[in-house]
Amino acid sequence: MTATTQRPATAAAPPLSASARRARTTARRRRLTACGVLMTPFFALLATVFLVPVGTAVYLSFYSDDQPGLGFGPERTVFVGLRSYAAVLTDPTFLGGLGTVALYCLVYIPLMVAGALALALLLDSGVVRLRAWAQLGLFLPHAVPGIIAALIWLYLYTPGISPVIDLFARADLTIDFLGLHTVLPSIVNIALWSNLGYNMVVFYAALQAVPREVIEAAVVDGAGPVRTALQVKTPLVRASIVMVAMFTLIWSLQLFTEPMLLSQSSPMINSRFSPSMYIYDAAFTRTNYSLAAAASVVLLVCTIALSYGVTRLTGRADTAREAR
Repeated sequence: MTATTQRPATAAAPPLSASARRARTTARRRRLTACGVLMTPFFALLATVFLVPVGTAVYLSFYSDDQPGLGFGPERTVFVGLRSYAAVLTDPTFLGGLGTVALYCLVYIPLMVAGALALALLLDSGVVRLRAWAQLGLFLPHAVPGIIAALIWLYLYTPGISPVIDLFARADLTIDFLGLHTVLPSIVNIALWSNLGYNMVVFYAALQAVPREVIEAAVVDGAGPVRTALQVKTPLVRASIVMVAMFTLIWSLQLFTEPMLLSQSSPMINSRFSPSMYIYDAAFTRTNYSLAAAASVVLLVCTIALSYGVTRLTGRADTAREAR
């Protein structure tokens, strides 16, 4: 004889009254209205500063001003299709600018991320005294506008007026900061000086959110300061490291201010040193807006592709780590 166990029947929810349904619908509409009001400024700003300029650049890249006949007729705007893109992608100066920026990223991004993280770990360790003043001193260069920072370093890089070069000369050392092999490290130095403190603050804020009990447990287990910093704190702020690396990559691809100002004193930097300088030269020196627009779209596609690649790689790394 087998006994059967019967589960108590679940009581069905009573149907909502008409007034309750109206109240729920009203509450849902209010939430949607509130979300719409809060998100409207974002979407308006996104359309104004990103979507409209991108759409305009794409449109201009397919049209160009041509003169019929032998060039004596009036100019007219004609559809040229992918001609401007072909001209950009086959221009050795543009491809050379991409190579220069790629080399700049390979040098600048690791130094920026590692340097900012090292400073943040040093401040978080408590070794540095007067921590607030140290943070202020490291952050102040970021408050200097990029043009002013480039002018300051241009003064320090220029022979004859630079006290740094005079100091090296007294030690029988001759250094040309704007030479063929030193101009790119000089640009990297300017960017590091300007942005290192800002990213240090980002990492330091992330380190403050690390649970103190985790650090205390590592110390109890015998981990020293260096091991705690590298094996305990650093993995816990990995999301901030990825964010800083991605933003630094995006800013690096738009390299413009530093080489543009240094080009006034160095023949090693021409008017098409970077893709952004190529775009500026095409638009405002050669007045070829179709070529400038096509180069802008190509640079945008490269930026989006690299950002997406960084996101995918970090996502796969997180998935693999969680699967272990």
